[in-house]
Amino acid sequence: MKAIKKLSLIFLSLLVFTACNDEDLNVDNNAGVSQTGGLLDVKNISLNYVVGNQGPYSATVRVFQGDVKSTSVRVAKTFYTTKTEMVDGEEVKTTLVSNTVDNFKTIDIADTAQNSQFTYSFTFPELIEGLSVEGTPLSSNDGDFIIGDYWELQYYTTTSNGLETLNYSTTQAAVSTRFAGTYTTLKGEYFRLGANNGGGAMWTGEKMVIKSIDAVTYQWAEWGIVSGWSGNVLYFQIDPTTSAITYPAEWDGVAQILNDQPLTTYPADASNLTNVIGFTSDPNVATIVANGKDQLDMVYGYLTTGSGPREFYHLLEKIVN
Repeated sequence: MKAIKKLSLIFLSLLVFTACNDEDLNVDNNAGVSQTGGLLDVKNISLNYVVGNQGPYSATVRVFQGDVKSTSVRVAKTFYTTKTEMVDGEEVKTTLVSNTVDNFKTIDIADTAQNSQFTYSFTFPELIEGLSVEGTPLSSNDGDFIIGDYWELQYYTTTSNGLETLNYSTTQAAVSTRFAGTYTTLKGEYFRLGANNGGGAMWTGEKMVIKSIDAVTYQWAEWGIVSGWSGNVLYFQIDPTTSAITYPAEWDGVAQILNDQPLTTYPADASNLTNVIGFTSDPNVATIVANGKDQLDMVYGYLTTGSGPREFYHLLEKIVN
């Protein structure tokens, strides 16, 4: 695929609404929304376009209706990628942007109930249609795209007073591999210095975002954030043949750590993971499930010098929309 020239984005002066996640929002009691209208809650802010699966994919948007009604939603699309160049012997990456197709989808809103929603779908041929780089259309072969490339879908709401507003939230459909996505924790264990601090429910029910880095490498972004442990990223790799999960000793030239301590993995550091290994019969493996609810069975930890091991076991299941 030819590199996309970096474009300057010109933002129109539009009234922007922040998406709301309050399931009990009463629009008629919200004076600002009631008068203005156009408020949306984008349920799928992140989707994974899996190479080899051209769709259809779907996204759901919730509509908050007030005195001023939302009558239609226009979806625009733009494609983003990166160009890598060697400059003075160093690798430099630049974010590049395609043209924008303003009328990718238009959805008429007939439901005037306070809390309604709509779902629309799209395929790979639809995503690439009309988008070009240097006058050349995007490749029709999804294998030509790079892990991390993405389409951004923006939502413009037309209301009964004739105004059009741009919603704050967007949907990003990122080029990824099978196991990328949003997961929920089915099982979780945490042992600190041999004591069970997880109680069988370490992060259970919490959502975790797993991102593709390349064809085999994944990133568990914001690992531990639900426990107040900030600044952590866990990189792991899934063998495409055996589905075994391994944890590289370092990523991008930096040693892997959790909570500023050296990462421990099974079986290399089995002596520091004795309390959690018994919770699974098949540690560190990814399982493809027919309904898309793939699972990641993970055993790992970290070792605090002068203190002792922290051990984790997690069974993650992909959320299917």
